[in-house]
Amino acid sequence: MRVIGVAGWSGAGKTALITRLLPVLCGRGLRVSTVKRAHHEFDIDQPGKDSYAHRAAGATEVLVSSARRWALLHEQRGAPELSFEEAIARLSPVDLVIVEGFKHHAHDKIEVHDPGEGKELLAPNDPHIIAVCSAAPLSPQRVPVFTRDDVAGVAAFIIAHCGLAARSAVA
Repeated sequence: MRVIGVAGWSGAGKTALITRLLPVLCGRGLRVSTVKRAHHEFDIDQPGKDSYAHRAAGATEVLVSSARRWALLHEQRGAPELSFEEAIARLSPVDLVIVEGFKHHAHDKIEVHDPGEGKELLAPNDPHIIAVCSAAPLSPQRVPVFTRDDVAGVAAFIIAHCGLAARSAVA
């Protein structure tokens, strides 16, 4: 599987870019999955639900399945966080995995930058950043720079960089 990261400071627009890229990439016939790293405790289960009760009672894993989707909840119970490689290995095979977060890991990444946030660019100090997507014009960089609205350009760049062949979308 090909992997591309979307990295940047909090509030820069990483999630917004990914949610705009996904329909374009999928519309070109690519199967795409995502990995999102959370920097804090998170919970996708809700108190009062059976799956929550199973987890709270001590289950290591709870798989919830329906006709539309399934989810596997795994409690770490003191074990270390999954590494980047372990997280990717848990996914079913697809054409492309987009990773949000893991900004310090050594994988190819597109930096999302908003100069209005007052944070410095990561690209000058990270050789794994292969492009920047910015909310405002930037001075020339060592990597290609896209505007926040050039989603089609970013998608084409990802397809070319990852050596993927766009194909007709499957109905």
